[in-house]
Amino acid sequence: MRLWLLAIPVFLFAWTAPTHAYDVEVCADVIPGEPINEECLALMEDYPEPRVLSIQEDLQTLGTYSFWRVENTQPPVYDAPGGNVTRSMNPGFNFVRVVNAGTEGWVQIETGEWMSRDVVEYNEASYFNGVRILDGLENQFAWVLGTLYTSAYPGGPQEIQTGKLLFRYDLINIFAEAYDEEGWRWYLVGPDQWIEQRMVAKVFKIDIPEGVAGRWVAVDLYEQTLVAYDGNVPVYATLIASGVPGWDTNEGVHEVWARLEVDRMSGATGAPNGWDLQSVPWVMYFDDSISLHGTYWHDNFGYRQSRGCVNLSISDARFVYQWFLDTPVRDEDDNPVNYVYVHTSGEYRTSGASTK
Repeated sequence: MRLWLLAIPVFLFAWTAPTHAYDVEVCADVIPGEPINEECLALMEDYPEPRVLSIQEDLQTLGTYSFWRVENTQPPVYDAPGGNVTRSMNPGFNFVRVVNAGTEGWVQIETGEWMSRDVVEYNEASYFNGVRILDGLENQFAWVLGTLYTSAYPGGPQEIQTGKLLFRYDLINIFAEAYDEEGWRWYLVGPDQWIEQRMVAKVFKIDIPEGVAGRWVAVDLYEQTLVAYDGNVPVYATLIASGVPGWDTNEGVHEVWARLEVDRMSGATGAPNGWDLQSVPWVMYFDDSISLHGTYWHDNFGYRQSRGCVNLSISDARFVYQWFLDTPVRDEDDNPVNYVYVHTSGEYRTSGASTK
């Protein structure tokens, strides 16, 4: 065997430590349309991005599980490729986990049964993931929810020539706030760079709810975010997708009563709005059958999407699951030690095609 040695160039980069403490109070007197003070400009230059760390992706689940959407009919299920029909799948929002796709024209699902490739379609799960918080969340940041250019002032148009181009899931610091004539809140994210509140999901610290101790997560239905706390200390944040109107996620303090690495979820069987989802990963039940769980069927985090559960990306769900796993579901006195606090920091308003 011949071994090849590759010469890998090494690049050295000069790194300059920030010269200003991260204190957004220096931007408190910013007035849209007027010159920004030097201290605020220096702060924005020193801290162009939030001080956070990305978590490790759950490549085991993302790389080894294969999820497929089933067409919304009543497709037959077989005991072998081209074999006997064992049953018909109920119509609805159905996904299967495929364990064998190597037979031409057929896929084998986790139950051992087979389905025709004509009635299923491969669905790639989201690779989005949240971040570890390094500064105790003393300053606010946000995720961008769509591709956009920033505006030069609150209520102004997006500026292609002078604005900053941002993409979905980009992270931004929030240095100041202002309101437009219609009452919408705008965030200053850079020098003369403003973003309207409906285009971002903001992360900020809240007080620990009464009766809660240990490790808990705060789910904000307005911002569609989750922040994990160890006591009073926020340690992790991410985007979620909670229940749509009619399937609202219930507010309040809830105990995590069960944790399962994988579970099958189904409901309204036989009805047009029924669903059957195989191998939902990293499930944490907290409000009867409502749970935090990994989600492979959409990439719409930051917007309401579910039938009441709190949808997380697979990597996020694994992180929270294992973070909770450091403690038992209940202590030696049978008291809960993991909590989910569901609340809303604002009221949804509708304007055109956007809500929030």
